[in-house]
Amino acid sequence: MVKMIVNSDIRKGAIDKNIYGHFSEHLGRCIYEGFWVGEDSPIPNTRGIRNDVVDAMRKIKTPVLRWPGGCFADEYHWKDGIGPREQRPSMVNTHWGGVTENNHFGTHEFMDLCSQLECEPYICGNVGSGTVREMQEWVEYITFDGKSPMADLRRMNGRLEPWKLTYFGVGNENWGCGGRMRPEYYADEYRRYSTYVRDFSGNRIRKIACGPNAADYRWTEVLMREAGSMMWGLSLHYYVVPTGAWHKKGSATEFDDNMWYSTMKRALFMDELITKHSAIMDRYDPGKRVALVVDEWGVWHDVEPGTNPAFLYQQNTLRDALVAGATLNIFNNHCDRVKMANIAQTINVLQSMILTDKEKMIVTPTYHVFDLYKVHQDAELLDTYLEGPTAGEGDSSIPQLSVSSSIDSDGAVHISLCNMSLSQDAEIRCDIRGMHVSSVEGSILTASEMNAHNTFEKPDAVRPADFDGALLSGGGLMIQLPAKSVVVLTIR
Repeated sequence: MVKMIVNSDIRKGAIDKNIYGHFSEHLGRCIYEGFWVGEDSPIPNTRGIRNDVVDAMRKIKTPVLRWPGGCFADEYHWKDGIGPREQRPSMVNTHWGGVTENNHFGTHEFMDLCSQLECEPYICGNVGSGTVREMQEWVEYITFDGKSPMADLRRMNGRLEPWKLTYFGVGNENWGCGGRMRPEYYADEYRRYSTYVRDFSGNRIRKIACGPNAADYRWTEVLMREAGSMMWGLSLHYYVVPTGAWHKKGSATEFDDNMWYSTMKRALFMDELITKHSAIMDRYDPGKRVALVVDEWGVWHDVEPGTNPAFLYQQNTLRDALVAGATLNIFNNHCDRVKMANIAQTINVLQSMILTDKEKMIVTPTYHVFDLYKVHQDAELLDTYLEGPTAGEGDSSIPQLSVSSSIDSDGAVHISLCNMSLSQDAEIRCDIRGMHVSSVEGSILTASEMNAHNTFEKPDAVRPADFDGALLSGGGLMIQLPAKSVVVLTIR
């Protein structure tokens, strides 16, 4: 019997809805064929943006969308993506396959997409190959409502009023594809570039600095020491590579039990990363003013056979759903420092929410996790205790269960549980303290096969179902949690 305690009267801070954010890069078929099909497409669209994709993303309450990259951001020159589309210059997408980018999806299209999604735009600026002036002018173009060359250019391109822009990233992965900089050098560049990311016309921008690659704790130390006072947030990038080897990451759909557990163990490493980076940040920012922004995370498998290896198109199974659920629990439980996270990527790339094939569209098991977990957005984290067994063997041994709990503005308690064992169910005695429990309902995401996934032929092979394994018992709950499952309970 597993013992769990949820203290509904001990609240540990708000779970920022932006933890449930997304990331879309000019990579493979994420933007083109994913979000953007063009106004003349037979696929139903609104000003060139797919209606089915917008509807699906609105359903999971997409709070924020990061764009245009990624590595692409530090070779993107925003003026190439404005004005009449037929007159926009093309470029070579050097990072992602050497394909020609026609720049048909640019600033106006992205801001229109965010408006249709009713989400916040998060733009990442070009430090690696761009100039300070270029970045300053982009912010002016987007947000200034007075008379200036950039504001006049925006009006000439059809947008009279400025947009609201809250989040701006000053470069991306500048330790790698964004310029291979040392932390000391990037810290100085951040200080210089961010000075010119100005607040125009009452718009207040939250500036996000390029943070560390996974466990590069020295990068965090240097950035917080040299530039922490000038940033709203510091990014963190971490990908789960099932094999631990970038040259051979492993199939998204063909794997054994050991690979399941090694994937889960690497996913749970996120908790250690956040804990250690937060400890460094605490030394320079004890009041936790600076947010940790995990703006690239997810599982990175080998591409699907027969697809362009630079397009990073992969399937998405129940295994990926468990990774998503456990990772989101970690973010929730670190909501004092983690204020935004952006899974990579939204459509057709890496751990996607959505896959498309011309006019066809399906959602993935990971999408369903985001749908179930949306109840945590802007709710208050609750103090939760869980004493559980382990799963897996040897080096791949992991805690069997992952949990986070919150209470929403209506007083309903939501508990998200992941059972990462392939074979062992969990019997949980859950005490709910500080409230009178009168009802419980829930949903479950699971499947008979660990590699179950949705296809265009079978789009609902993995989908949520009603969960009847939680019963009221003595002021609390008895929960029968099946193996390899994600469950979200609502308690009133």
